[in-house]
Amino acid sequence: MIALGILVVVVLGAGLWFMGAYNRLVRGRNLVEEAWSGIDVQLKRRHDLIPNLVEIVKGYATHEKQIFEDVARMRSASISASGVAEKATAENGLTGALRQLFAVAEAYPDLKANQNFLQLQENLNTVESELQMARRYYTGAVRNQNILVESFPSNLVANMFAFQKATFFEIEDAQERAVPKVQF
Repeated sequence: MIALGILVVVVLGAGLWFMGAYNRLVRGRNLVEEAWSGIDVQLKRRHDLIPNLVEIVKGYATHEKQIFEDVARMRSASISASGVAEKATAENGLTGALRQLFAVAEAYPDLKANQNFLQLQENLNTVESELQMARRYYTGAVRNQNILVESFPSNLVANMFAFQKATFFEIEDAQERAVPKVQF
């Protein structure tokens, strides 16, 4: 009778642990999806600002046609990209194209004083800041999920129910990863 009681307690304990591990994996997956949704919203806001920014710069720098085409092409590639890795690659390209656009804007003092341009630039800076926060949240959610998927004993449950490691949204441009140089 005591052996049966111990067996019931062990089986019940194992079952509770199994349910807890499964629920933690589901929670982690949902947090990763929620975090990705946050990035997606900020990217959409960014993509919506870019055409207005390009139009204002076009009015001042009409001979910079290639840069405008690059920004438009990279924006389209970013919008149509699917999956975290493809989206990250496209966004890295778009960031580079935007850098070129702002470099062109630096050459036009009238443009730099234009209220519409300044407002769009401020909005883009705000979106970039919020995008950075969303990326940080996503990275944390992915890290936590990947730890659960890979660590023992929760990896047993993860393998049983086909939980996969999540993909990080990584910066591929070494220039963006580098610490900026401050000159005095």
